[in-house]
Amino acid sequence: MTIEELLEKYATGVIDFVGADLAEANLSGTNLSGINLAKANLSVANLSGTNLSDADLSYAKLNVARLSGANLTGAIMNYSSLNVANLIRADLSRAQLREATLVRAELIRVDFTRADLCEANLNNADLREATLKQANLRHANLSEANLRGCSLKEANLETANLSAADLGYTDLTGSNLRDSELRQTNLCLSNLSGADLRGANLRWADLRGANLSWADLSGAKLSGANLIGADLSHANLANASLVHANLTQAKLIQVEWVGADLSGAMLTGAKLYATQRFGVKTEGITCEWIDLSPAGDRSLIQNFNSESTKEFFNATPPTIRIVVDAPLDHEANFVFAGTYYQISQEYQGLKQPPNVEIDSRRTVFTFRVNGDEALLPTAYMAILPFQDAAIAQKNIYTMVDIIRKEMINRQNLKSAQLVKQIIILLQDSMRKSKIIKQTNKKIEIATKLNFFQVPTQVILTNSSAQTLVIYDSPNFGKRFINQSINKDYSAEQESQDSSHLMPSLNMIVDFVKGFYYINQ
Repeated sequence: MTIEELLEKYATGVIDFVGADLAEANLSGTNLSGINLAKANLSVANLSGTNLSDADLSYAKLNVARLSGANLTGAIMNYSSLNVANLIRADLSRAQLREATLVRAELIRVDFTRADLCEANLNNADLREATLKQANLRHANLSEANLRGCSLKEANLETANLSAADLGYTDLTGSNLRDSELRQTNLCLSNLSGADLRGANLRWADLRGANLSWADLSGAKLSGANLIGADLSHANLANASLVHANLTQAKLIQVEWVGADLSGAMLTGAKLYATQRFGVKTEGITCEWIDLSPAGDRSLIQNFNSESTKEFFNATPPTIRIVVDAPLDHEANFVFAGTYYQISQEYQGLKQPPNVEIDSRRTVFTFRVNGDEALLPTAYMAILPFQDAAIAQKNIYTMVDIIRKEMINRQNLKSAQLVKQIIILLQDSMRKSKIIKQTNKKIEIATKLNFFQVPTQVILTNSSAQTLVIYDSPNFGKRFINQSINKDYSAEQESQDSSHLMPSLNMIVDFVKGFYYINQ
C-alpha cells in the first residue's frame, strides 16, 4: 500500500489498516488520529509531528522510526517495538505501552503522564527531562536508562529494574518503588520524599544529597550506599541493611530504624535529633561526632571515641511510667483509650499508645518518648487525666526551674541549650494542657471515675537507664477504710508541702547528667 492510498482511504473514513507495510514511509505532519495500525510495519518511517492520538499501534514495528513531536495521546501501543526510535518531545500521555520494547529509544522530554508502561523494556533508553507523572512502570526494565531530571512524581515503579540507571535530579515524590532494583543507580540530589521503597535494593546506589524525608525504607537494602548529606528526616528504616553505608552529615532527625543494621557504616556529622538509639546494629561504625540540635544547625555537638560511640548507640529507650494503685477495669480502659486519643490529637508526643501491664493490685502505663529532653514535658501531659495531675505537674514545673538554675550556674553551652529546649517543650505542654482541660469533655469524665482518683507514681527512665521518681503519692500502697477518706484525698494532697514529694536536688541533677546531650 502506498502512502497516497492510505491517506486517500483515511480521508473517506477508513481507519482499519491492520498489518500494513509502511516501512520507511514519510507520514510526517499528517493527521491519523484514531487510525488502526495494529501489527503494521513502520520501521524507519518518518512520523515526526504526526497526529496519532487514540491510534491502535499494538504489536506494530516502529524500530528506528522518527516520531519526534508526534501526538500519541491515548494511543494503544501494547507489545509494540520502538527500539532506537526517536520520540523526542512526543506526547504519549495516557498511552498504553504494556510490554512494549523501547531499547535505546530517544525519549528526551517525552510526556508519559499516566501512561501504562507495565513490563515495558526501556533498557538504555534516553529519558532525560521526560514527564512520567503517575505513570505505570511496574516491572518495567529501565536498567542503564538515562532519567536525569525526569518527573516521576507518584509513578508506580514497583518491582521495576533500574539498576545502573541515571536518576540524578529526578522528582520521585510519593512514587512506589517497592521491591524495585536500584543497585548502583545514580540518585544524586533526587527527590524521593514520601516514596515507598520497602524492600528495594539500593546496594551501592549514589544518594548524595537526596531527599528521602518521610520515605518508607523498611527492609530496604542500602549496603555500601552513598548517603552523604542525604535528608532522611522522619524516614522509616526499620530492619533496613545499611552495612558500610556512608551517612556522613546525613539528616536522620526523628528516624525510625529499630532492627536496622549499620555495621561498618560511617555516621560522622550525622544529624540525629530525636532518633532512637536502641535496637540498631552498630558494630564497627565510624563516628567522630554527631549533631543533636533540633534544627540540625550544629548548635549541639556530641563528640565520640570508640567506647563512647558504643555506649551512645546502645541506649535505653527513654520512658515515662505511670503506676496506678488499682487494677484497670473495663469501664476505665474504655475511658482511658478515648481520653488519650483526644490528648494525642492535640499533643503529638502521645501519638503512640502506652504499654499496659495489669495485675491484681496495680496498673502500669509505660509511654516511650523519642529523646531525654521530652521526658518531663511529655510526663506533664501523660498524667493529665488523673486526680494527681495538679501536684505532679507542679513538681515537673519546679524541677525544670531547678534544672534551669543549676545548669546555667555550670556555664556549659550544651547544658544551657538543653535547658532551653526542655523549657520550650514544657511551655508547649502547659499551653496544650490548658486547652485540653477547657475543651475536652473526656478529661472531665475520666476524673470522675474511681480508677483515675486513686494514688499514682510517675517514674522516668532516661537513655542512660537512670530512673527518677518525679511524683510519689504519700497514699500510694495504702487502702482506704471508707469512701469518705477517699473523697478527702485530693484536698489532703493539696495541703501538703510539695517539696516533701519531690526528689532531691542531687537526684535531679544526676538524672539530667545522664541525658545523652551532656558529657559525663
